[in-house]
Parts: sequence; C-alpha cells; structure tokens
Amino acid sequence: MNKDPVGKRHIESVSFRNGMSMEHLKTGFYDNLFYCQGRYTRLASANDSYMALARTVRDRLLHRWIHTVEAATEADVRTVCYISAEYLLGPYLGAHLINLGIYGEAARAMAEIGLDLESLLDEEEEPGLGSGGLGRLAACFLDSLATLRVPAIGYGLRYEFGIFDQEIRDGYQVEITDKWLNMGNPWEIHRPEAAYEVKFGGRTESEYDSKGCFRARWIPEKVVVGVALDTPVSGYGVNNTNLLRLWKAEARESFDFQAFNIGDYYGAVEEKVISENITKVLYPNDEQAKGKQLRLEQQYFLISCSIQDMIRLHMLFHDSLDNFHEMFAVQLNDTHPALAIPEFMRIMVDDHGFGWDHAWRITKKTFSYTNHTLLPEALEKWPVDMFGGLFPRHLEIIYEINHRFLEDVRKNFPDFPNLAEKVSLIEEGDRRFVRMANLACIGSHTINGVSALHTGLLKEGLFQEFHQIWPTKIRNVTNGVTPRRFLVLSNPDLADLITRQIGNSWVTHLEELRNIEPLADDAEFRNSWRMVKLSNKKKLASVMEKRTGIQINPESLFDIHVKRFHEYKRQLLNILHIVALYNCLRQNPGTDTASRTFIFGGKAAPGYFLAKLIIKLITSVGNKINNDPVVGERIRIVFFPDFNVKNAQLIYPAGEISEQISAAGYEASGTGNMKFALNGALTIGTPDGANVEIMEEVGVENFFPFGLTAGQVRQVKLQGYLPMDLYRSNDTLREAIDQIKSGFFSDGNKELFRPLMDSLLYQDTYLVLKDFESYINCQDRAGRIYLDKDQWTKMSILNTARMGKFSSDRSIDDYCRKIWKVSPIEVKIRDR
Repeated sequence: MNKDPVGKRHIESVSFRNGMSMEHLKTGFYDNLFYCQGRYTRLASANDSYMALARTVRDRLLHRWIHTVEAATEADVRTVCYISAEYLLGPYLGAHLINLGIYGEAARAMAEIGLDLESLLDEEEEPGLGSGGLGRLAACFLDSLATLRVPAIGYGLRYEFGIFDQEIRDGYQVEITDKWLNMGNPWEIHRPEAAYEVKFGGRTESEYDSKGCFRARWIPEKVVVGVALDTPVSGYGVNNTNLLRLWKAEARESFDFQAFNIGDYYGAVEEKVISENITKVLYPNDEQAKGKQLRLEQQYFLISCSIQDMIRLHMLFHDSLDNFHEMFAVQLNDTHPALAIPEFMRIMVDDHGFGWDHAWRITKKTFSYTNHTLLPEALEKWPVDMFGGLFPRHLEIIYEINHRFLEDVRKNFPDFPNLAEKVSLIEEGDRRFVRMANLACIGSHTINGVSALHTGLLKEGLFQEFHQIWPTKIRNVTNGVTPRRFLVLSNPDLADLITRQIGNSWVTHLEELRNIEPLADDAEFRNSWRMVKLSNKKKLASVMEKRTGIQINPESLFDIHVKRFHEYKRQLLNILHIVALYNCLRQNPGTDTASRTFIFGGKAAPGYFLAKLIIKLITSVGNKINNDPVVGERIRIVFFPDFNVKNAQLIYPAGEISEQISAAGYEASGTGNMKFALNGALTIGTPDGANVEIMEEVGVENFFPFGLTAGQVRQVKLQGYLPMDLYRSNDTLREAIDQIKSGFFSDGNKELFRPLMDSLLYQDTYLVLKDFESYINCQDRAGRIYLDKDQWTKMSILNTARMGKFSSDRSIDDYCRKIWKVSPIEVKIRDR
C-alpha cells in the first residue's frame, strides 16, 4: 500500500515551489523562466516573463490543490459538480495573487527583477469561454466555492476559439476571431488519462436478458474522445483549491495511415478535423441546421464527458453507484447541460444494470437545475428528428421518462386535462420538439430562480404547471458576485480606503461593509471617497481615449450602460434619452444640469441584426453629438469596444450611474447591477430582476427607480398596446424619433435606422416608448442631484455599504444549505 499518496515527502522538500515570500517568488520565477520558457531575463519577452510568473503562482496552487484532494478523499464528503456551457473567468494571475495574499510580495519581487507587475498582468489573454452573464456568474461561483472551502469541480468546454473579439469599424460591430490560446495557457494541465469516448448517431438494439429484464445497446455511427484539461481554482485566504475541468474533443484515431499512403491526404486527417470541430468555437452560428446540430453536439459532449468522469471518480472509492447521489451534487447551470439526466439514466440502466425505478430515484436525488431566463423563446428545444438522429438511445429514454411522468400527472391531477400537454417533454405540432427546460424540471430534485422577482414569476408563469405539481420544488437563490475580483482586485484604492476604516474581514463577510455607513456623514471620508472615484474615472478616460480617440472630461457624470446587446435590455431607451437631452441643450443652452459622459459597451450576437444596428445607432449619434460645438463637452458618448471581464475591471470602478433598464419581467437577475453598486455607482433601474432587491437593500432614496412593474407590463400587453399613440402624444419622444428617421444622425440616410424605428412604432415589444417619459424624468432627477457632490457621495457610500447580500459567498452558502446539502472541509498544508 502506498503510504505517501500525494508525495508529501517530495512536496515538502521543494520549498521554493510553495514558499510565499518575495525571495521564494523570485526563485520560482527564475526557475520557470529558465526551465519552462527556455529564456534568461535579458532575452525574455514580456510574454515569457508573464508565463514564468504565472507558472510560479500555479506551482503554489497545485501544492494546495493536491492537499485539497487528499482532504476531500479522507473526509469522504459530498462534492459539488457545477456543469456550465460557459465560464467567463477573466484573467487568472491577478485574482490568484489576491486570493493567495501575495499580490504585494509579487509586485516587489518583480520590481527587484526589473519588471512591472501591472504590465505583466496586461499580458494575460483572458479565456473567452462564454458570452455573457451566465459565464460571469459561473466564474464567481467557482471563486466562492473555493473560498467557502466546499469541495467542487466545475465542468465545461475548452473552446479553442472563444467569444469573438469586437472591433468597431465605421460605427459597426466587426467580429474578430478570439485566439485566446495563441500565446499559450500556463494555467491548464493536460490530462490525457482522463479521456472518455462520446457516441453520436447510429441505432439501438434491444433484447431481454436471462432474468427477463429489458436491455438496450447503442451502436453509434461516430465516436469522439473527450480529453480533460484542468485549471486550479483558488479560494481567498484559505488553503482550499478546487478544480475547473474543461473538455477538449479529439478523434479516436487522429491519422489514417492507409488513406495517406494512397494519396488521400485530406482523408488521412478527416476524422481529426470533424471530431475537433465540437470544441472549436464557442456557440457556432445556429441560424443554419448544421450550426444547430453542432451546438447540440457540444452540449452532449460536455455532459457525457462530465458524467463519465464523475462515475469514474466515484468508483475509485465505492463498489457501486447506489450511493452516487450521496457523494455528488450536480448543478445544471441553465438548460444546456439538461442532457445529463437521460445520459445518467442510460449509463445506470444500460451499462450498470440498474432497474428503471432505482436508477430514476438516484437520478432525481443527484441533479438540481438553475433557470436563468423568463423568455419562453430562450428555453431550448430541439427537433425530435435531429435529436433522435444524434442520440437514438436518449430519445427512447426521454420517451420512457415522459410516459411514466404523464401517467402520474393524469392520475394525480384528473381535473386538469391540459396539464399533461403543458408539462410534457415533447412539444407536439407539425414538427415535434424535445423541451429541455421540462426535462431539467422533471429530472431534478430542486429548481431555483436567481432573484426573488424571477423566482416568483417562474412560479406564476413560466413553470406554473410544475409549481402546481411540486409546490415546494422551485426555490430562490439570488445571484451574487465575488468581491475579490470586482472590488479588491479591480478597485484597490477603494478596497484600501474601506479596509483602513473597518479592517479587511469584509472581503469574505461582505455584510460587514455596513460598518462604513456612519462614515457617509463624515466630510473627510466623503472627500477621500470622491478622490478614489475621480482617480478611477481618469484611468478609464485615458484608456478610452487611446482606444477610441474620444477625449472626455473626468469631472463629468459617468453614465454607463454595459451588457450584452439585446432589445429587452433597452439600449434603445438610453439612446432616445440622449437624443432628447441633446435637443434640450441645443434649444436651451443655459439649462442647469450635470455634464455627462455616456459610456456603452457590449457585444451583439453575430446573427442578431437589430442588436448590431443599435450599436451603429449609438456610434452614429455619438459621432454627431461629440462634434457639435453648441453642446461642447456637456454630452459625450463613447462606445467602449470589446467588453469583457478584463475591460469590466476598468469600467465598474469608474461608474457613477449604472443603467439597469430592461423591461420588467425579462431580466432574471443581472450581476452587472451588483458590481456597479458595490463600487459605489447609483442605479437607474426598472423593477426587474435583482434591481428590486438592490433597491430594498440600499433604500429607495439611494436608487433611481422608474418604469412599469412586471405585472403592469403583462397588463399592458393583455389590454393591447399602440405605441404610435405615445409617439403622437409626446412631443419630446416624437422629436427624437423623427430626428433619427430623418437621417440627421446618418448623413442623410433615412433608411439606415428605419428597422429600429419601425420596431418601436409598430411593435415596441419591450415597451421602450411606454417607459420613456418615466425614464427621462428619472434621468433629470439624477442629473440635478449630481450637482450636489456631498449628497451624491453620501448616496454612493451607502450603496456600497449595503451590498453585503449580493456577495456570491452568500449565494453559494444558500445553495449549500437549501439545495446541495454539502459541508466545508479544512485543508492543512504541510510545509517544510
């Protein structure tokens, strides 16, 4: 028997690989520069130096990760497995330095070597493994799981090309390939031994075994291999280090020598090319059938590799899968991983010989599901013919799940004849579809929404039938964000100011920010707060000028709207207000209002025509207004290109107004609203998503609310809504729309923005015109209050002070108690 399972004697003998002092870091840096990069300092490029420092930090993380695995194995505790199609983790290096508590030591070590730590941080290319809030939330949750000492594995896909890089050319979004792996990734560890076969297509065969039990066998048409690449995830101020395991697709045979020998050079590598397409790019364009199929293949590839991996890990320490649910809590982050449910059933029944009822009980105790959308059209459903063509055995399993479930529904709810149709896994019609949200609901023990409002709307609307069947199954876990990345790392001056006043335990107990509330009345503290904000604004202004050529006044009010471009997020409402304000200042130059810089950022899906046209409208309006001498610097409009985590770390600390203006009832939660408020921005927001809870926490007097409630939105739509009536009756609104229609902002081209204006005047699906007057009145109030610097600063301080609820640590603690039933473990590090 191996008495030294983690090689402790070796680990403890190599102190320079785990020491945290400046000298240890320097030694580690030189060692990695020489032996890993093959360079010495004089010939090292900036990337060489970044890679050497990153590997030096990774050494320390691996030291902790090995001890974490040992502690979790010895404790035999339940592990959280978080399956997500997206992870937007941001750059790793700075976050790990913060979590390990060696940021200052690293800066001093690099300075002694003649390098600047901030410059090295800029060298890092962030992994573009997601497109929006779903991935940013998953990243925050991984940080908090490690910080709360909860054993966890994040499962995802290692896309070779992530979310596109965005450039703005002639005012239009242009998508550039995201080559995030071009210069190497020092954080990941290739695990070729953790490889699994993933099947696609083919047919099934069935028979009855000697005991008379039905057995099915899947004979696939194609088999792809999934190989693991591991990245350590550090916790703040603890020894615990968890794991992010990403899957890369490879061919079973990467080279056909016979094809090569007869001159078929493409055929020799054809299987490799086809197989690797699965993880080639994040979310292929799914406007065409091939794109849809590839996206579905990605989802199955993710969950098949992940489920097989969990089962392998389980069987290392247990003789059967009977207690699998006691050892793993599997969270499905949205519907993308919902195929995990029939996949687990397939493996249990077909490969391990479980009876159906036994397997189903274990399945339902294993999985839980987070819903992230209230948009019915955003709930995934797949054509039955496509689904069955790729996964013939899974379709059989889904039919069987559905048959048994609907029998129970009809038996237990005989007075609701339409109930079965609404909760069925199959949507009937000219073309039949598999409903993934219904699958996730039926196969999970818990469904959770991500804000109080969202969860209520799930129960009342989207999932009301499931709530009727299982009244206690839908629960709420309001989202949160990690204060380590989005305050300590991105806003160090504000973090230092707070820590000097109340100590640093707020970093892991964010509710302790309440202790700065009394300081909102302290003139000296308010002045220090303003100076920090001004410094952050100057930094952002400098970067924006370099990237866009637009000069802005850091003393102006920074009004920021950064998020994915979608009509329901209502960037159109914002730009209509800007046009109205512009017209007001042109007609009344003496108007007493704050000078404003309106900052936009975000990406539109490549195939989303109207969203991309909104970007063009913003840049066109900006080009006109920024060059109008009548308004001068009183209005500036900047589109900050390529909004990502790295750029967000510049933007959130500089924000003074946070635009959270989605139509009520459409945003599940939002996390940008939390990041801005945590950094002292004041929210202009609708009663939507987590805005409602933020307003409750910070106080309505420190929030700028406007717009219809979700209930009023539903009522307006039910009663019938004619946006043209509002256009005719509101002079300010009509003037702004007519100005855009006239070609004033498009060099006389009256057709360019017609699709946008027509969508407002004849449909207005998201009630932009309905909320317009309320919005501009709210904006006017914000502009007037900003002129009173003391009042504004006090409101800013109170926003930060009251954001304790919105830490992802609190969110994860809620999941641990309400859903996963998991406990933390203590990891002890044995240093020499």
